[in-house]
Amino acid sequence: MKRPKSLKRPLIIQPLIVQLVTLLVMSVALIAIALRADVGGLYTDETITPVIAGAVIRGGNGGLSIQPTAELTALQRETPDLWFVAEDQAGYRVTYGRIPSEYASLVGVLRSVGYAHLRDQRPPYRLSAVIRQEMSPAGPVTILGHGKLTGLTFTVLMASNVLVIPIIAIFAAIAALLIPWIVRRSLAGVNRIAAEAGQIDPDVRGWRLRDEEVPSEIAPLVQAVNDALARLDEAYDRQRRFIASAAHEIRTPIAIIRTKIDASGEVALRRLSGDVDRLANLAEQLLDLERIDTRPRMQTVDLAPLARRVIGELAPLAIASDRTIEIESDHPSTIQSDPGAIERVLVSLIHNAIDHGGPRIIVRVAGTTLAVEDDGDGIPAEARTKVLEPFYRLKPRSTGAGLGLNLVKQIVERLRGRLSITAAVPTGTIVEVWLPAEYAVHR
Repeated sequence: MKRPKSLKRPLIIQPLIVQLVTLLVMSVALIAIALRADVGGLYTDETITPVIAGAVIRGGNGGLSIQPTAELTALQRETPDLWFVAEDQAGYRVTYGRIPSEYASLVGVLRSVGYAHLRDQRPPYRLSAVIRQEMSPAGPVTILGHGKLTGLTFTVLMASNVLVIPIIAIFAAIAALLIPWIVRRSLAGVNRIAAEAGQIDPDVRGWRLRDEEVPSEIAPLVQAVNDALARLDEAYDRQRRFIASAAHEIRTPIAIIRTKIDASGEVALRRLSGDVDRLANLAEQLLDLERIDTRPRMQTVDLAPLARRVIGELAPLAIASDRTIEIESDHPSTIQSDPGAIERVLVSLIHNAIDHGGPRIIVRVAGTTLAVEDDGDGIPAEARTKVLEPFYRLKPRSTGAGLGLNLVKQIVERLRGRLSITAAVPTGTIVEVWLPAEYAVHR
């Protein structure tokens, strides 16, 4: 067997090489730009604009005014030549200090500018100014101001505002596109294994995951999963054989007991007939567990006669339980399906209605739909999904093993049909089974 490839190279070395090369190229570019950049001079420290904005308030006439704050007072002491103008979106503005005539044309249109650094060519840089949009107590304002100067060079300014963002964007693009592509390509075998694992059908025996093109780090996991599937298959077959053997063994003593009860004239003994019927039904349910794995035997089935036959066979049990069974037929269909499976579905549903429903049971056949309705206490909405689970009983001390509806669900799914449980009016439960319409035989 060919040795599996390791994930270390595609997941660690290749992404590392890509990132190192990218970092090297960007570093060289940054150094080249820095070496060629103009050193520049002093700039107005842009931290003054939040301080100024914090002092701008709305005046009584709707205009802007300055309400001195501790921060603004400290800035005024620190910068004697401080000047600024603040302008809102409506064109209202407020000024402080002597605004240089060179900036007179900007006053009134500041709201159209979002960001700028301005500086004259030579010291003492009295025209150095900054433009920023800030949020003030009066709302958003644009501030043009001159204050304390800072020693930011052009290279630092450009690197912080122009180069850093593209570098981050490039690295983000690499992380979001290139590296995942490399990883997906390297994990193609793992993705295939995951897809196969997602398709595992619990009703199909002998399913195994393929181990071709699986990395060495994943191969033990695949082997462990296959070993677990093999053990599950073995346990499943062992359980099925036990259930089938037990059910067959139980049927014989049940038949003997039923014969003796039928031949007996004692009233007390004949009352056990209902319990024996429940035992017989349980044995059939256990056999149904074994039959579910067999392929449906497709035949032409007339649903209405089949329903009448099942009702006739269960009528003695219904009479013994003081129940009545009616059948309603509305354009029943003839379909291609498994008559034995459909019969087991009807038997289980009617048994369930006899055991847990009221005195009246109605079996409806309409098209390819079968429905069994009773007028009992009904099944609460929150429990209608749970009753389809194996061994779940609505009332813990009730009769039955909690297998009937679960077996019905499995059989219906085998026939590619659907099952639903709804409330009857005024009380009771309706269990409907829809068989595929394409199975209908057109005559």
